[in-house]
Amino acid sequence: MDRNSRQPGEASAGEAGGEPPARVVRALWWGSAGLVLAVLGTAVVVAGSGDRGRLSVAVVLVLVQVAALRWQVRAPVAVLAMTAATGLTVWALLPEVSLTGALLAAQVALCVLSATKQRQVSLRALAVMCLPAPLGFGAGGGPAGVTVYLLAVLLAWTVGQWRRAQRARAGAEMRRAVVEERARIAREVHDVVAHTLSVMVIHASAADDVFTHRPDQARQALRTIETGARSALAELRLLLHAFGPDESPDEEADETREPGPSLARLDELADTVRATGMTVRLYREGVLHGLPTTVDLAAYRIVQEALTNTLRHAAGADHVAVRVTVEEECVEVTVVDNGRASQGSSVPVGAGRGLVGMRERARLVGGSLRAGPLTGGGFEVAARLPVEGAL
Repeated sequence: MDRNSRQPGEASAGEAGGEPPARVVRALWWGSAGLVLAVLGTAVVVAGSGDRGRLSVAVVLVLVQVAALRWQVRAPVAVLAMTAATGLTVWALLPEVSLTGALLAAQVALCVLSATKQRQVSLRALAVMCLPAPLGFGAGGGPAGVTVYLLAVLLAWTVGQWRRAQRARAGAEMRRAVVEERARIAREVHDVVAHTLSVMVIHASAADDVFTHRPDQARQALRTIETGARSALAELRLLLHAFGPDESPDEEADETREPGPSLARLDELADTVRATGMTVRLYREGVLHGLPTTVDLAAYRIVQEALTNTLRHAAGADHVAVRVTVEEECVEVTVVDNGRASQGSSVPVGAGRGLVGMRERARLVGGSLRAGPLTGGGFEVAARLPVEGAL
């Protein structure tokens, strides 16, 4: 499947997961070929032992069926037609071979066709495979032989449908995983843009205030804006890369790419906030390195969103304390500022969506988050993120 023309999870139910790997196709061929040679080949040798001419022709037809099974995944309809025709010929040459045995390769092809093609196609193939059943009576097979043949054909078709249902479920799981991943990426984009733009707006306002009287400070603010914009663009490229095709192995982008969001970069995050005039104090306990990626990213984003909320919504806040504690079983994150909540509101105005995002991040890694105003003033965000079982 062309990765550029179809995103993961967009396969139809009948082709969930795409064409099987080459090793699976080879294993299927060897297994089905061995089955046909063992069952039909043995039956042909025994039934044709008294007539070498018919035996030779029958053996060649069996080998043709075995060779045709090599393409049963790629062209199941053609393989079914060929194996059915050659099987009926074998049965006509050696009536001692049962109809079920003579059409064994065709039943294998029917099973593969049922698993890979649309239901309407497989139902027509099932009907065609049932047509030779009345011939069993004329050959003296009797009701028992015909019943065995019909049951074998129906079983082959049913096994194919079961496999098709499995592939459809796998496709549904893949599509759900893609949707969840894209939702996570959307949250990543929101966090990056919200935080960076908040800092850039504050610096732009500061630059405007001091542009005439203190040009050096204005230039410093503009440089901070440029740095923040470049950082945001780099992170956006990393996030949006998930929507594009995979890079070639020889590409060196990974070697030159900046490290992604992580608790190890808290100092950089704090510096961008300090540049606005806010006092940020960091307290770290435990080893930050080696944490599961999902927990590391979730903790960083919670701190980032909490700082963004402080900048944008905490009236009068000039101090914020960030504490990250890494224990054996969990990571605890606490962000406390000294701002004031708006009158009549238990949370800063406009911070509702940010709090929802932080709670969702904590929930996705199996953790919890609480947020609210403190009795003595200020606002606190506290998250507990379990480490065990995280990726």
